[in-house]
Amino acid sequence: MAEVRASVLVKVTNYLSTCLDVNPHSVNMSGEAPQPPDHDSFADTVPEAGVQEITPASKAGEQETTMFPSVTDDDSHLRKLEDEHKNLLQEHETLRSQYVRIAADFDNFRKRQRRDQDDLKLQLVCGALGEILPVVDNFERARQQLSPESEEAQSLHRSYQGLYKQLVDVLKQMGVAPMRVVGQEFDPTLHEAVMREPSEEHPEDVVIEELQRGYQLKDRVLRHAMVKVSMGPGPTHSAADPEAVSTPPDMGTINSVDQSSQEI
Repeated sequence: MAEVRASVLVKVTNYLSTCLDVNPHSVNMSGEAPQPPDHDSFADTVPEAGVQEITPASKAGEQETTMFPSVTDDDSHLRKLEDEHKNLLQEHETLRSQYVRIAADFDNFRKRQRRDQDDLKLQLVCGALGEILPVVDNFERARQQLSPESEEAQSLHRSYQGLYKQLVDVLKQMGVAPMRVVGQEFDPTLHEAVMREPSEEHPEDVVIEELQRGYQLKDRVLRHAMVKVSMGPGPTHSAADPEAVSTPPDMGTINSVDQSSQEI
């Protein structure tokens, strides 16, 4: 009996599934067929009209917009880069000017320091040589004034004259040179005029005699030369010119003039 019921139920189910186009396997265990979906619930799942559906094409557009900015953004970025470049150029020029000025100042300082050191060294050398020059003068005076007669005196004279020659050679090696002033025009930077006298042989302001020798160290004066300077030819009077002859006045004439002035 149960088997008959089961076979009948299977046949009915197959028939209903054929009519309703329902899968027989989707029938509940209770034998009820599944209900078709509700129209309202199905409408909820469908997007409403006017609502834009997100598609892959729209997503690609957003990615393209993000990856490639607009032309306005490019212009502003370019102007910003140009301003930064201009500022960097100005800063570079400022630093370059400062560097050139500092380098020039340092070079001038180095040259000035070297020049000051050379001047100081030259001053010290000139001071030392100035103390030696009187010794040279004494040797020259001894050579001019002494006239040894005996063999022993001549030997002694040759000995200290050898020392004098050696001293002069050392001074020459150091750059010291004596001045040659006789016959030269008087120069106050080189000469020191001690005397002036008339001279028929030399014109005015010409050195006619050297009283003390002067010395130079290269272009620097160690000691000025003491010299006698010519005043030129003295006044000459011709005997043929009566105006040039000066006669002393007669004392009698002077007395008569004084007496006449007193009477008046």
